[in-house]
Amino acid sequence: MAPLRFSANVSWLFPELPGLPARLRAAGSSGFEAAEVAWPYAEPPEALARTAREAELRLVLINTPPGDREKGEMGLGAVPGRQAAFREGLEQAVLYAKALGCPRIHLMAGRVPQGADRAAVRSEMETVFLENLRHAAGVLAQESLVGLLEPINTRITDPQYFLDTPQQAAAILQKVGRPNLQLQMDLFHWQIMDGNLTGNIREFLPLVGHVQVAQVPGRGEPDSPGELNFPYLFQLLEDEGYKGFVGCEYRPQGDTVEGLNWLRSYWDRRGRPQAGR
Repeated sequence: MAPLRFSANVSWLFPELPGLPARLRAAGSSGFEAAEVAWPYAEPPEALARTAREAELRLVLINTPPGDREKGEMGLGAVPGRQAAFREGLEQAVLYAKALGCPRIHLMAGRVPQGADRAAVRSEMETVFLENLRHAAGVLAQESLVGLLEPINTRITDPQYFLDTPQQAAAILQKVGRPNLQLQMDLFHWQIMDGNLTGNIREFLPLVGHVQVAQVPGRGEPDSPGELNFPYLFQLLEDEGYKGFVGCEYRPQGDTVEGLNWLRSYWDRRGRPQAGR
């Protein structure tokens, strides 16, 4: 069984450093071979690509733009009336992905509109999401890119987010039926919403294109106090044959580098695989 491959989420790690370039350099210096970033759009893509090359990092994941954050938007994929803005954001994400050599884009579903009842708008939002995902799949296929759907928990993190369980996301993927759309499995969100991680990992892993990790409930390092037994979960991912990246999307409880002891221990035990796409 091959060891897992880890990527540094530089939107979360190294918060003590200003700006993405400094964080990318820190990730490379810390031993990572890959990195991911939520929204790279404040930096010129060519400059980010150059920094990543110099740090010997492969960029493996970015998100579509969130929309108007001041108006409370957090993605636009399923938001009625924002189809044109979603498609504009998708084009921007594709431009960045191509410049960065990044093969995956998280297609953010977005939030239930303020003041709306979730149950009342669920059908309309799913229809919009399906329409946008079919469009996105075609655009991404032209560039050999993969689109990801990530359920985000509505118990703690984002009560208004539309896509909140792996079951809902898998059903939508089945309805769209495009091979270049996959599931993004953030174990932090999955544990909060449904638990049953062993069963859910085994059931949904064939659909998964990317994994992210953080401890529950504090969203700290995998070895920080919490509910999840990450040595067991990492072994389970290995045993089930997962070949993608595991993104470190957590909030460091102290200095980021000192907090990577859990990862250095894993590398000492299992070795460091060569990064791939």
